[in-house]
Order: sequence, then C-alpha cells, then structure tokens
Amino acid sequence: MNLRKIIIAIDGYSACGKSTTARKVAEALGYRYIDSGAMYRAVTLHFLNNHVALSNPKEVAKALATASISFKVNSKNESEVYLNGLNVEGEIRDMQVSDNVSQVSAIPEVRHALIAQQRKLGKDKGVVMDGRDIGTVVFPDAELKIFMTADIMTRAHRRQQELLAANVLVDLDEVIENIKKRDQIDTTRAEGPLRKADDAIIIDTTHITIEEQVEEVLRLAISRAVRATHSIDLTTST
Repeated sequence: MNLRKIIIAIDGYSACGKSTTARKVAEALGYRYIDSGAMYRAVTLHFLNNHVALSNPKEVAKALATASISFKVNSKNESEVYLNGLNVEGEIRDMQVSDNVSQVSAIPEVRHALIAQQRKLGKDKGVVMDGRDIGTVVFPDAELKIFMTADIMTRAHRRQQELLAANVLVDLDEVIENIKKRDQIDTTRAEGPLRKADDAIIIDTTHITIEEQVEEVLRLAISRAVRATHSIDLTTST
C-alpha cells in the first residue's frame, strides 16, 4: 500500500534534539527535511553582517529584501542552508548568531516573510520541519505534531558538545545563560511564541537517545500516514 505523504511538525526548546531527529526521520521516510531554525539563523547572520538596527523597520525591510535563503543537499545527503548563494551552515551555528537569533525571530516582518517561505516548501507534503511555531502557526493542520523538551542542564551539555564539535570552546555557564535567554524570548514574543500545540505529542528527551527519539517519531508518523491514507480511501469509495 502506498501511504499518503503527510506533514510532520516538530517544535520544542533548543538543544532537545529536534533538528537531528527531524533530519533522520525525513531520511528514513524519504521526506524533505526543512530546518526552519536555520532560516532564522541565516537572516540573523545577514542582519549582523549588514549592521541592521533591529528597531528600525526600514532597515529590517531592506535587509529582508536582499536575503535569499535556500537549502542544498551535500555529498553526505545532508541539507545545508545557503545565504545569497553562499554556504553558511557553519557560520549560523556560532554564539554571536545564537545570542541574537531570538531577537531577530521576534520581529513580525521577519516571521511573516519566513513563514510564507516555509508554507511554500511544505505545500506538496512529504516534509519534516522543525522549529518553534511549526505546529501552531506554520502548519496548524499538520497530520503529526511533536513537542520536544528536556531539562536545562541536559540541553546545555548537548549544546556545548555541538560547539566543541565545531571547534568552539564556550563555558557551560555561558551556554546555560544563552539557553535561558532564548527560552524567555521565544516563549513570550508576540509573534508565534513557542508553545505546545493542543494536539501535539510531548517527547521528553532528557533520558533517551537520538535513536530512541527517531524510532518513536517514525512509529507515530507511519501510524498517521496509514490513517490519512485510509481516510482518503474511504472518501474516494463513497
């Protein structure tokens, strides 16, 4: 039976394993993976490079008009983000971008522009997208919504390890403060605040591995795809 393609929306706090899980789930299902957070990070990098005053709507609008964001799959079959034709996958992960991305993400004009792009990317379904407002704002009708969480120390250690893998040494206390700051901005912003969708399934990743996260999301995804396929079959037969 050919299963109907669905949209899988994975939201949650930073450093909970959202992106890695989403990427692996997409690969297993043959779906397209979209890292919405990378899009906001790319815009943040663009704003930093061009010294954009975030409180100046004209500067923000001008900068947005000159920011072209795209994704390309590399030789390892991994999706990487490009800004104006340049691969910025590494640059968008540094602490300067991390310190500013939540403020940039809270700007209504930025959110409206990127949400429109994200909806276009998912219009044909067969997409796994992770972020903070995917199930609540971008795809409120997604067939599967996941909300990931973990305790802050686990998240901080994971983020520190990510930075070390990129040859960036950051004190754990600084990482914790960065995460707390991002959580505060993300959950209280007026536009698309981070919150669990009413019909989202919570996965606490504090004590489980990435492999276990992926397995659980795949189980749920296949169940929802079967349900969606049967729903279409019933509609067609009536």
